[in-house]
Amino acid sequence: MEKRTGIFEGNDPFALARDWMSAAEAGELNDPNAMALSTVDRNGMPNARIVLLKSIEDGGFVFYTNYESTKAQEAFEAGRAAFVIHWKSLRRQIRCRGFVEREDGPLADDYFMSRSPLSRIGAVASVQSQPLESRQVLMDRVEAVRAEQGDSVTRPSFWGGIRITPVELEFWADGEARLHDRFRWTRSTPEAAWDVQRLYP
Repeated sequence: MEKRTGIFEGNDPFALARDWMSAAEAGELNDPNAMALSTVDRNGMPNARIVLLKSIEDGGFVFYTNYESTKAQEAFEAGRAAFVIHWKSLRRQIRCRGFVEREDGPLADDYFMSRSPLSRIGAVASVQSQPLESRQVLMDRVEAVRAEQGDSVTRPSFWGGIRITPVELEFWADGEARLHDRFRWTRSTPEAAWDVQRLYP
């Protein structure tokens, strides 16, 4: 295997992902942590949507959502999910496939409380992914939560983090004449060692 240098250098894919995210935060105009999350329903029909990645840990990637949402229900039922982060300004992307688990402890509490009061109220008021008769109904629910709890609303049990622990990661960088650089990291289980291969573009 050739030695990886430059932006691909290193033996820790999570450290590499954090480095790329830091570079994106310095250059992307909006939401450098936006990622396209993919799940499948019980019939195997795929779903995709944009969510915001909130932390890159030493072993996984964490975002937050309503556990009763379609994305969470599909992720938990399948036990797996995938995402891609594409940074147009950097001309790079990261793809991930892995297993999911809840993060509904102190980390979720801390993140929830770091949000603005209105965002916390909205998270409690929204019955995410369910049909909504009108925007006024939503705003009425927001006002009801605000009247009941004020700005001190705390994280509800139906809201928290989802951690994706990858068994496959791919780091991609744009190349001249579409001769891109691609390195795929794979392992059989989350406990196994990584195998890294360069892929044809």
